[in-house]
Amino acid sequence: MATPLSLFLFLLLTFIPFSQSKLSLDYYAKTCPQFQEIIQKVVTQKQKDSPITAAAVLRLFFHDCEVGGCDGSILISSTAFNKAERDAEPNLVLPGDAFDVILRAKTALEIQCPGIVSCSDILATAARDLVSMVGGPQYNVPLGRKDGLESNASRVEANLPTPNMPLSKVISLYTSKGFTVQEMVALAGARTIGFSPCKEFSNRLFNFSKTSDTDPALSPKYAEALKKLCANYTQDASMTAFNDVITPNKFDNMYYQNLQKGLGLLPVDQAMAVDERTKPFVHLYASNDTAFLQDFGRAMEKLSVYKVKTGKEGEVRRRCDHFNTVNL
Repeated sequence: MATPLSLFLFLLLTFIPFSQSKLSLDYYAKTCPQFQEIIQKVVTQKQKDSPITAAAVLRLFFHDCEVGGCDGSILISSTAFNKAERDAEPNLVLPGDAFDVILRAKTALEIQCPGIVSCSDILATAARDLVSMVGGPQYNVPLGRKDGLESNASRVEANLPTPNMPLSKVISLYTSKGFTVQEMVALAGARTIGFSPCKEFSNRLFNFSKTSDTDPALSPKYAEALKKLCANYTQDASMTAFNDVITPNKFDNMYYQNLQKGLGLLPVDQAMAVDERTKPFVHLYASNDTAFLQDFGRAMEKLSVYKVKTGKEGEVRRRCDHFNTVNL
């Protein structure tokens, strides 16, 4: 039978580390009570000035969390001694507006609450607020993340799904991170806003196969329009197309409806629409916007706490693009 002293020591050794590392919705209630208000003000103004901000930040969030967890490592700038994640080839397409709004929010928060709010909490909260602003769900974002202490470009390609990756590999990537196939399909709905560079889907438009120059799964009129848009994509890497050609700036289930009409943009999108493992969920979300928004919110809440750093596992950066100490 445990003595009062041994029971006390047990509780002391187990409860304290847990309480220090636990995320909570009111993490900044006492240390930075204006946290949410400041974030909301900054992202609202940025979205007003640049309507692509919501999609840009959402993509930035995904690219951060999927490589080593939601720790703000995507925000770090490269140095002479280290090539950071943001300079890995798959991340070169990330829009500057996304980095800019996080910088603005961090600057505002440092003035009000210096050294308190992590960049990873800013990114997770900004993504949620911007998604909600364009019609998406208002899901919970537990707070208290610390910013990661490493950012290495070499880690990106093995962890980040790509538009031309075989669906089985995409599924394996997500299941290895603890997500179900349905959660993966729900998260793919993030592409209901935003855009993609022509190079990410050009293989569907030009020399697709020996029998067809264009992917026959594409609507013929849509394919012709994309061909005209992307005609010079090899000379101009900035050429892009909306992921959702119908309601590109509204967060809704049109992305899934498009897949059923030959209006899906990326190769992985088309694969999800026909593969028996994912097709039922595509149909579900295409026919039920409420189900999509609810499931997307739940999946985003789960993603937002993936491999978060807490306690001494990380730090609260003074600047989002640099570690507090030099990491060689």
